[in-house]
Amino acid sequence: MANIKLEAKNRAEFGKNRVNKLRRDNLIPAAIFEKGKETLPITISARDFEIVYREAGGTSIVDVNVEGQAHPTIIKEIDRHPFKNQILHVNFQGINMNEVIKVEVPIEFIGRDSIKAQPSVFNASLNELHIECLPGDLPDTIEIPVEGMQIDDVIYVKDLEIAKNDKITILVDQDEPVCSLLPQQEVEEEEESTETAAGDVPVVGEENKEEEE
Repeated sequence: MANIKLEAKNRAEFGKNRVNKLRRDNLIPAAIFEKGKETLPITISARDFEIVYREAGGTSIVDVNVEGQAHPTIIKEIDRHPFKNQILHVNFQGINMNEVIKVEVPIEFIGRDSIKAQPSVFNASLNELHIECLPGDLPDTIEIPVEGMQIDDVIYVKDLEIAKNDKITILVDQDEPVCSLLPQQEVEEEEESTETAAGDVPVVGEENKEEEE
């Protein structure tokens, strides 16, 4: 898959007032960080970034084109306004295509809402998988078909297709459960047991009150 493209410009505007003006002009102050190199401050279009981020997420390679020079990156950090629908700053991690990188790849459970074994409760133990590989071998997501799971089935890391890929190193225990399908009755009984146990715990000050009475 070809890298995703994003146009950018060198940024000379610093300080609160100048940065706020950029944001009013629908531009986002950003920076590219890369090991062994100076930080590169840039500006990017807010609209273009939203489109790119929807496609790339935090794992796909984004070629940030800074005035004619392409920088392979991944989107590392997004700073958002606490209550406005506005991105304040973006950090890109520059990458060397010949050096391995460590990333958290999102897991997508395919057919989760169409599981045929019912009544049951689907339990996701992992939503991301920590891996290490060359940037060119980086998967966008890890898709796991779960529609055909039966009650009491457990899918472990070692069961995933990605675990068979020699180009990718998984950085979690191979015996770590990824997801499971539990009987609904068993889950309800566990919840009731938890609620009952919580109800047996005395409220702080309650015992002293009884003694005073």
